[in-house]
Amino acid sequence: MKNLHFLLKMLVCGAMLSPLFAPHPADAGTPIRFAYQDRVGSALCIVAVEKGLFAEQGLAVRASRFTSGPACAEALYSGSADIGEMGDTTAVIAVSRGDRFRIIASHGGGEHRHRIVVRSDGAIRKPGDLVGKKLAIKKGTSTYGGFLAYCGTYGIDIGKIRVIDLNPALMPEALSSGAIDAFIASEPTPSLAETRGAIVMGTLGELGNSYPLLVLARKDFLDTRPGDVKKFLKALQQAEAFIKKHPKETAAIIAGVSGLSVQDTEKSMKLHDFRLTLDPGIVNSLKKIAAFLYQQGKIKTVPDFSHMIESSWLPPPCTK
Repeated sequence: MKNLHFLLKMLVCGAMLSPLFAPHPADAGTPIRFAYQDRVGSALCIVAVEKGLFAEQGLAVRASRFTSGPACAEALYSGSADIGEMGDTTAVIAVSRGDRFRIIASHGGGEHRHRIVVRSDGAIRKPGDLVGKKLAIKKGTSTYGGFLAYCGTYGIDIGKIRVIDLNPALMPEALSSGAIDAFIASEPTPSLAETRGAIVMGTLGELGNSYPLLVLARKDFLDTRPGDVKKFLKALQQAEAFIKKHPKETAAIIAGVSGLSVQDTEKSMKLHDFRLTLDPGIVNSLKKIAAFLYQQGKIKTVPDFSHMIESSWLPPPCTK
């Protein structure tokens, strides 16, 4: 009888203590929810998903693909994503709104990856010609941040341009139908429009910004799954090595996602730099765009990047 009472007592104690030792809901067995884009600049992310590199690291990743950085940011805001990738302007806006996210890596960039596309039969051939015209752009993106700097550089009053906030996927059709006179977007949208007869008037390059693409993670996710975060970035590092070793296969993979031909994808890839890093040059670029966005009234406070950037998550450089 004593043994029975002892056993019952142990079972009750175990039931009372079990919640203390129950797996955290964000345990390693739960898939990582990843929001990424179909942009050519997102090559590391696309390759990592399509080649199963996250699985090679022992990770279960539930990937959701979007057509813009703000859509990825919204997934983070809403709590439907743990990690997201986006351009510099979107990232700066995200970390300026509170303490929920951290910038843990840059996976690419390219000074000339944002291009200004116009109708071949239109009258827009130089920056000043944009005045009075209907221009489509996705607001809140790094393209939009670059466009604001472009207008400042060329002395264009943005208030005199009919700016339309439009999903990049809709831009080529809107241009060819005459609904807009021009658009500015990153690849693959400009190249897709070129296949329909549009022409590129210029880029948002030479404005002191390399337009880095950033990886952001929720702070609570970093706190609860540090090992998985490092494995996640290791998979992106594998993707970088794959792109360098197999550029043609990479172009074919991206073409399957973006809708570009392989030949046009190869051409577009030359406008980009695919590297997993978070070097001082990128940090300085982020500080510049943050100061500019603050000056333009697009953010209320300049983020403290010494607090919001955590480069310690990056894997050591490959020696192979």
